[in-house]
Amino acid sequence: MPDSQPWQPDDHAADAADATSSPDTAETGTLVLCGARLTDGRVVDVRLGGGRIEAVGTAGSLTASGPRVDLRGHLLLPAPAEPHAHSDTALTAGGTGPDTPGPVSHRPEDIQRRATEAALLQLGHGATALRAHVRIGSVQGLASLEAVLRARDSLRGLAELTPVAVPRLITGVAGADNLAMLREAVKMGVGAVGGCPDLDPDPAGYVEAVLEIAAEQGCPVDLHTDGDDPARLGRLAAMSGGLRPGVSIGPCAGLSLLPSQSSARAADQLAAAGVTVICLPQGGCSGVEGRGTAPVRLLRAAGVRVAAGSGALRDVANPVGRGDPLEAAYLLASQSGLGADEAYEAVSSAARRAMGLPEVRVEAGFPAELLAVRGEQLSGALSLAYSRVVVHRGRVVARTSAVREYCDSETVVALGLPRQGRPDSGPCGGP
Repeated sequence: MPDSQPWQPDDHAADAADATSSPDTAETGTLVLCGARLTDGRVVDVRLGGGRIEAVGTAGSLTASGPRVDLRGHLLLPAPAEPHAHSDTALTAGGTGPDTPGPVSHRPEDIQRRATEAALLQLGHGATALRAHVRIGSVQGLASLEAVLRARDSLRGLAELTPVAVPRLITGVAGADNLAMLREAVKMGVGAVGGCPDLDPDPAGYVEAVLEIAAEQGCPVDLHTDGDDPARLGRLAAMSGGLRPGVSIGPCAGLSLLPSQSSARAADQLAAAGVTVICLPQGGCSGVEGRGTAPVRLLRAAGVRVAAGSGALRDVANPVGRGDPLEAAYLLASQSGLGADEAYEAVSSAARRAMGLPEVRVEAGFPAELLAVRGEQLSGALSLAYSRVVVHRGRVVARTSAVREYCDSETVVALGLPRQGRPDSGPCGGP
């Protein structure tokens, strides 16, 4: 790695970098992230330009004419992605809002506002790309999808929001209109086609129709299924094999409830077909009955590609949903027995692969989609990921800072922990 004169940190320069690396900074400008720690223990500078990583060098070795951001004390990671959100229903658990309780508004402008706010909340957590399942058909027709597409357009430069068209019924006479709407949704620019075959009277026919449209249009498939019927999963795998650009299913929590032989056989079939499973460790998106998580270790052992998403974000299915990919990784590590690196891979590189996005590494030439979390090791970052700096297309687009202070005591002084130290503070830092 290149070496030069050591970089001398300057608090005023860091403040200036914060200002110049705001979302208004041009994507083509140069930005240097200084003093970040990588997961292999190295402390480095990272220079970004043109939306990509230009160089990675030892701390203090990289020069640039543009702004610099001080990331001392932060762990620098590939940014996570959100492969299973619900933009059209997000933030609806409390009705129309805290000051206007009552039925949720389905006006397009309100859906657009909620979808935008939800995407920004998840961007603040670190997800620079999101795939959102959006319902089409019935009374709403394509109005919700149109609203989410407008939200997508308004978020360009901050985050990548990709809608998935989700009709309820598409088989038989009752589903003919929805099937036509699904084709129209592809023309409108959705990033994938999907839906919930479990709710259709003909689940196999539903999957066949979705796969046919995907093959015609060359778009990916993302289906919602509980995965509690091994025969149905087997048929889905058989029909999906070889489809490009790929098939994802989730959350498949029902797969955990099957007898071990049945779940193992289904996992083998999914692996052979190249189907990705997107689990939802933070809770399902179908209410209490949909809670639980897919058998992640079983699926991985069978060779199934497993990614993790957040699911519902404060809607009726999960009123306390956080939409936080690092919490999803934490839950995979704490409840599913994955190592910290495996758990984070599920919400970052595996999620990006499921969404058809290019790979990200903290190496020269890769996309500048990065997340800096305060901490020195990945396990600690997943445990206490309070302060975060999010980089999208080579610029800082979100920043969350948390300060923890303790009242004066001999223990705090001896350990060198942060102290409030205000002259007018009380015995525990109060006024």
